[in-house]
Amino acid sequence: MPAEHDPAQFDSPHFRSVASTRFVEVEWHDEIGSTNTELLDRARRGAPEGMVLIADLQTAGRGRRGRRWTAPPGTSLMMSVLLRPPPDPLPPARAALVTLAVGLAAADACEQVSGVRPRLKWPNDLVIAGPTGPDAAGHGAVRHDRKLAGILAESISTQGLLSALVVGMGLNTGWPEVPAELEGVATSLNLESGAPVDRTLLARRVLEGLEARYELLCRAADGAGASVVLDEARRNSATLGHRVRVSLDATTDAPANDARSLEGVASDLDTEGRLLITDDAGAVHTVAVGDVVHLRPA
Repeated sequence: MPAEHDPAQFDSPHFRSVASTRFVEVEWHDEIGSTNTELLDRARRGAPEGMVLIADLQTAGRGRRGRRWTAPPGTSLMMSVLLRPPPDPLPPARAALVTLAVGLAAADACEQVSGVRPRLKWPNDLVIAGPTGPDAAGHGAVRHDRKLAGILAESISTQGLLSALVVGMGLNTGWPEVPAELEGVATSLNLESGAPVDRTLLARRVLEGLEARYELLCRAADGAGASVVLDEARRNSATLGHRVRVSLDATTDAPANDARSLEGVASDLDTEGRLLITDDAGAVHTVAVGDVVHLRPA
């Protein structure tokens, strides 16, 4: 991909905190190994909730399941936030709700800054919905969504409780073009909107939106705040209501090392943000982690 984008032409001045939020320490880096790795290290050394790292370039960025994640300098919003969730409303089993909150905040921010609203592909992507067509093998009917962003949550647990949760996101904002090898697979916010994207303003809007949703998740353990976030995630889902194929990493009704694929209709999210899939026999499977392919609409 040509390195011809100069983010300095389009970005507003960097901010160091976001008023009326917990994000009071925002650091900007020209280059870093991984914002998630650095913030996890700081969390172990006692860094407070609300610290944010944003980078122009990650040299060791990664996605879910250890996948390498790279982008040329200045072409993506790469940021991580440090949270220290209260144990009653947010035990480890409900950490996925924070990933949903980040995705929703980012979707709002994209719409506010560029006019383009992506949707949430379970478990951790933002996508622009595409047409249905043959899969890579030339058969079947899959929906060719284009990935705009990926989110990665990593936790530190102490005695069964979350002592820290670091949530990172890489959101494509300034690609000059889609590389040939990613045609139909990925996209960038500027290409979707037809105009340059102010990454600094986008980052601020993400943090503002995250504050409101995280505050809901931190309410009492009765789950009322979480229900609001889950309902919003359902409305903004690119996955629910569609036939899907899931390569299982772990489910509540299969061994953790089960590598089978599960196919059915993505019917709902449960109270912990897990995906419910109804198979062709009518059985409902609860999927905690997995790679999802969107097939034809249900």
